[in-house]
Amino acid sequence: MFKETLQTIVDKTGGSLGALIMGVDGLSVEKFFTEEGTAANLDIAAAELTSLIRSASRTGNDLGLGDLRELVVTHDKVTFLMRFLGRDYFAVLALSPEGNIGRGRYELRKAELTLAEEFV
Repeated sequence: MFKETLQTIVDKTGGSLGALIMGVDGLSVEKFFTEEGTAANLDIAAAELTSLIRSASRTGNDLGLGDLRELVVTHDKVTFLMRFLGRDYFAVLALSPEGNIGRGRYELRKAELTLAEEFV
């Protein structure tokens, strides 16, 4: 079920390199990459982003802003869209510079709703 959901996100979002479901511990639950995404070692990059997720989440809670829902990190060669699926898990979508960020955000939100019961 998870792999199919990730593949759907990648297939429906132009410029996608791959998608993952990650735990805040940095371990991936499931992943789906295009050939270009596999070659770029995006799973390692996504694992490294977990410290950023934990920090942003902690900051929001400490300041009374509420739970972190989404985070976007843009580099020259890749943009990472991250969306929480529950308290301890989040989805990551990696996009090329030409990728459709709006569609990616939409597909991640749909995935959150679809997978909500799995990550309670």
